Amino acid sequence: MSSLEERDVGVAAAPGSSSAGLGVGAVGAAVEAVAGVAAMQEEVGIRRDGPEPDQDEPPKKRVKVPEGESGKLEERLYSVLCCTVCLDLPKASVYQCTNGHLMCAGCFIHLLADSRLKEEQATCPNCRVTQCKYKRIGCPWQGPFHELPAHESECSHPTKTGTELMGILGEMDQNHRRDMQLYNSIFSLLCYEKIGFTEVQFRPYRTDDFITRLYYETPRFTVLNQTWVLKARVNDSERNPNLSCKRTLSFQLILKSKVNSALECSFLLLKGPYDDVRIKPVIHHHSFSNDANETDYVPLPISDSVECNKLLAAKNINLRLFIFQVQK
Repeated sequence: MSSLEERDVGVAAAPGSSSAGLGVGAVGAAVEAVAGVAAMQEEVGIRRDGPEPDQDEPPKKRVKVPEGESGKLEERLYSVLCCTVCLDLPKASVYQCTNGHLMCAGCFIHLLADSRLKEEQATCPNCRVTQCKYKRIGCPWQGPFHELPAHESECSHPTKTGTELMGILGEMDQNHRRDMQLYNSIFSLLCYEKIGFTEVQFRPYRTDDFITRLYYETPRFTVLNQTWVLKARVNDSERNPNLSCKRTLSFQLILKSKVNSALECSFLLLKGPYDDVRIKPVIHHHSFSNDANETDYVPLPISDSVECNKLLAAKNINLRLFIFQVQK
């Protein structure tokens, strides 16, 4: 899914994109873009009837149009700039999700109104994915609905041998058992007497080192009548994380209050109510005291580097923290 964020893009600029979240912004007036095609044609020497070759012009400066080319520049731009919902050319503002899908103002407003009525987050209709009907026998494909028939007609899973399918189903059973073990552990924690949760917002900061490093920290918050802080760092504070293709986030929980006795807790982070980051819950345990008031840095359980980059690109990182106090 995609979240909606505003961005202005000129005619020649390629719209930026990020993976998932319905970020939609004003791209500009599509009519003006198509109206500027004639000027572009004048500049590059393209005419509706074909360019008149100049024999004195060096060959490298000639613009060659393939013979029999029927698609005109206007038609290609129309296919790029048309609204992906109503398929009409927008006559005013055009909005774009973070995956590059365009939407006219009317469809965009209708989408926001529907999300308000349903009390849901607005998501781009073209980013909603479907799954292959052979998912039950291990096909991992996910994609837009209009690509589903083509994939299912070429899917290799129906033609696999029984031995191959048994191996795939065995891996699926193992993953299911691990998920059930995690969910059973969470349900057991929900039986505790003292449970607290809060929304936390990681804000970016820079260290005072000669080569500054990016880190994140939340404002102080209160859970279970204690004051806490969360900190996070990128790639375990390596010197130049920007040179690494694989990026990770790790975090630690810090108790700021003074306690009279050890406070044994279990805690986990989940995605916030209005974010679409994929986080797989992991339960952590720590016994807090005045001498051991902070945990070690533990990995933030996001699926891959793409999700990490999506968090790093955001202004703030919004998550939900649960803390369970273990009763002795």
